[in-house]
Amino acid sequence: MAISKKIEAFMTRASWIRRMFEEGQRLRALHGPDAVCDFTLGNPLLEPPRAVQEALQRAVNHPEPGMHRYMPNAGYPECRRRVAEYVAAESKLPVQPEDVLMTTGAGAGLNVALRALCDPGDEVVVIAPFFPEYAFYLDNHGLTMKTAAAAANFDLDLAALEAALGPRTRALILNSPNNPTGRMYSAERLRELGELLSRAEAKHGAPITLLSDEPYRKLVYDGLRTPDIFAAYDNVVLVNSHSKDLGLAGERIGWAVVSPRHRDRPALREAMVFTNRTLGFVNAPALFQRVVSQALDASVDIAAYQDLRDRMCGVLRRAGLEFVVPQGAFYVFPRTPIPDDLTFVQMLVRHRVLAVPGSGFGRGGHMRVCFSVPSAEIERSAEGFCRAVEEAQRA
Repeated sequence: MAISKKIEAFMTRASWIRRMFEEGQRLRALHGPDAVCDFTLGNPLLEPPRAVQEALQRAVNHPEPGMHRYMPNAGYPECRRRVAEYVAAESKLPVQPEDVLMTTGAGAGLNVALRALCDPGDEVVVIAPFFPEYAFYLDNHGLTMKTAAAAANFDLDLAALEAALGPRTRALILNSPNNPTGRMYSAERLRELGELLSRAEAKHGAPITLLSDEPYRKLVYDGLRTPDIFAAYDNVVLVNSHSKDLGLAGERIGWAVVSPRHRDRPALREAMVFTNRTLGFVNAPALFQRVVSQALDASVDIAAYQDLRDRMCGVLRRAGLEFVVPQGAFYVFPRTPIPDDLTFVQMLVRHRVLAVPGSGFGRGGHMRVCFSVPSAEIERSAEGFCRAVEEAQRA
């Protein structure tokens, strides 16, 4: 076979989300589009807000000469300045345009930072359950993934994190609000994490950078607000995407910001500009750099997603499933009624309900259910969830 054996193996491991999505396509073709309830793919439901639409119209209808040409690899200076001002206002720190790198989404931001920070063989800690692509990002750069299990309620387990930190640890990836659990870590918990990382640095004599992956930073519910990660620890790179908060998943636009407190700030931001180019991203999309930099205060309707969350939780509760109510993002991660999450997900398929096994996220015995779907689809799923749970209880 022409393809790499490693990639062939990775494709098998990484296929659960897409496999279930494709199963949904097959079932729709057989039974009709309204006969299937698909909670697999984390696709934003809501359209971009008016501020985005208006900025896009201005850019398209009033083009500037050269607006589609190359620009500095870090992005347009004006866009970087606006992001710097936005983050500075939130963090109360002197964020400079030079601290900002416009990126091709959060995935690119993480890969750029990992490449800049780590040598092959270094270790990076992730918290399980985790976004599955993290494992492949780390392999891109010859890095070793060390996992630290979250607590039963998906909060940070500091003892597990401490055990995972070692002399080769160079970074920790934090995702809050979390995909797949919807957990948001409190400011106090983040402060404790920062203290733990500082102790680990002193113990092992090597710097550790906290990579805060925050594409859901605005999608929080019940009046909560995502804490400022820069207040928790010095060595931080904040990675953001506008895929979810502005509904722009297909446009691949985001940014990464090196904390003004990072002890290697000048060298790291230069290294990230270099790796942005050499990894092949070159620069973030020109048009949408302009668009999002004019819509940084905007977001989709958070109340609409909260309503969908509440409806989904109601359906799961009626089915008798155990879960932690998500504080953000648009996922809930219930415990499956039998330990074998793969088998239970197949039971759901028989009732035309699609979810993703928790094993794909590093936490078996659970499943990820995405509630970024029309409310009618959530309500239609109630019978299927109940019947699958009854089937599992009989097995």
